[in-house]
Amino acid sequence: MSAPAVPFGRRLREEVAARGRLVAGIDPHAALLESWGLPDDPSGLRTFSRTVLEAVTGQVAAVKPQSAFFERHGSAGVAVLEELLAAARASGVLTILDVKRGDIGSTMTAYAQAHLLPGAPLEADAITVSPFLGTGSLDPAAELARTHGKGLFLLALTSNPDGPQVQHALTDHDTPVALEIARHAERIGGAAPGEWSSIGLVVGATVGDAFLRLGLDAAAPSVPLLAPGVGAQGAGPSEVAEVFGERAGQVLVSVSRGLLSAGPDATALRERAKDLAAAHR
Repeated sequence: MSAPAVPFGRRLREEVAARGRLVAGIDPHAALLESWGLPDDPSGLRTFSRTVLEAVTGQVAAVKPQSAFFERHGSAGVAVLEELLAAARASGVLTILDVKRGDIGSTMTAYAQAHLLPGAPLEADAITVSPFLGTGSLDPAAELARTHGKGLFLLALTSNPDGPQVQHALTDHDTPVALEIARHAERIGGAAPGEWSSIGLVVGATVGDAFLRLGLDAAAPSVPLLAPGVGAQGAGPSEVAEVFGERAGQVLVSVSRGLLSAGPDATALRERAKDLAAAHR
């Protein structure tokens, strides 16, 4: 009988303690490939992905590939994503696959199996998911994550300007949608006292006072917080501290363009990762 899987939240907390809270976004969009002198095709994706992974290994808490930039190249691009996820796993680097999956019933189960089932071609340590079909729609993914030591990051307060249209709206219980999502994440995470949950939230570092004002900090004290919006979108260490208050220690700072612009030189990328990690400790 195999030993129980180590919870993702525990592994994540250990990585943050050892390497800081920087998460390296791997977003090979066309303009970035061009600036690196790489072709906008699967061979360019492969070179880009390998270079970034090798440069940041040992410098970051996790890497966060954006699935869409691989999927747009069809099956050959998805194959490169498979290679990247496998290489990160072999190197001991945690992966948070940015796929924002969200559906119901058997379809959500299939999405979860594609990414959270050990041995799946697109296996990751954690994925981003959308709860906007109802928080219960994510139950199949949460169950699989608990069983196999994987993680989920639920969209709650995103960094896009139109997010408040939905996320600040009131439910039939007169509570903001984002607050209901936070409460659900805390409930299904089931973390032991003092532990980090394996169920986290996506909260942009550009949301101003919304995280504290809407009460997400108190509603979900155990969850890790994945924070896009740092760097090119304008947020820095001071904004992270202001947005998250006393919860800033549980924030994973996701940086893509601010890191990747240092490429294609691997040494420059590695130094940029070190500098960013130090700035956000």
